[in-house]
Amino acid sequence: MNTTEQLLEEVVGKKVREADAFNIRIDGKCAERKESPYVKIITKKEKSGIDVHVKEDTKLAFVHIPVIITESGLTDVVYNDFYIEKNSNVIIIAGCGIHNEHQKNSEHDGIHRFFLGENAKVKYIEKHYGSGSGDGKKILNPTTEIYMEPNSSMTMETVQIKGVDDTLRVTKATLDKNCTLVINEKILTNQKQQAKTEFLVEINGDNASTHVTSRSVATEESYQEFKSNIIGNAKCYAHVECDGILKEKGQVKAVPEIFAKNIDANLIHEAAIGKIAGEQLLKLMSLGLSEKEAEDAIIKGFLK
Repeated sequence: MNTTEQLLEEVVGKKVREADAFNIRIDGKCAERKESPYVKIITKKEKSGIDVHVKEDTKLAFVHIPVIITESGLTDVVYNDFYIEKNSNVIIIAGCGIHNEHQKNSEHDGIHRFFLGENAKVKYIEKHYGSGSGDGKKILNPTTEIYMEPNSSMTMETVQIKGVDDTLRVTKATLDKNCTLVINEKILTNQKQQAKTEFLVEINGDNASTHVTSRSVATEESYQEFKSNIIGNAKCYAHVECDGILKEKGQVKAVPEIFAKNIDANLIHEAAIGKIAGEQLLKLMSLGLSEKEAEDAIIKGFLK
């Protein structure tokens, strides 16, 4: 298996080409594309990127949009817009894999905007992965903007587990009435890697809700920073949860912020950061695991 196929498998899975529709971008260019009768993918004319249209009343569609970079020194910027028409249900699997064996930095900046029609349902999965032994950095800066019409729902799962040197992840969302937004983030950093995430969710409609969960592990000399700002402008519910584990000289900073602008806004935030509990290690070590094996098992379960 060549490097490109290995990266595709890491960020999307083995069945990337079995989706109803897909767009594979390699080193700044579209390499492969497939559409379906209910999913159209259109190349933007004014800037780099694509428009993905999911037709009204689509029962369930799978769309894959991976990005692969193997060219050292390349900075790839794309603007992808997703139009999910009313009463549609779609699963979108994205992600970027960077392989860098040389001295220059390689970077991908993906700006994704989601427009959900009434009663639309979206599951969005995004995985970031880096490989290669070169001194050049692997840099990923995703920006996600979400605009939700009444009664729509979206679940967003983001994973960064290996090899990304620097990242700034920005997510912004606006919710209308009866909308539901769930965001789950998992990040592991090591060496001197840095990862920063920012969430801004504005809830404008009655009975809308959001739940943001961040789980992070910072090892060696890495640094992570989590910022969230939830604004409740209506009768709504929001829960923000940030949990971090530290090893060696790792650092995690959490800045959760909530702003209730309506008497019926119910907003909650929680943050917990610390090292692995000693009793957890002792319990696993009593079962025959070494200390390192016990730590690895706890971290794997934490990020599962």
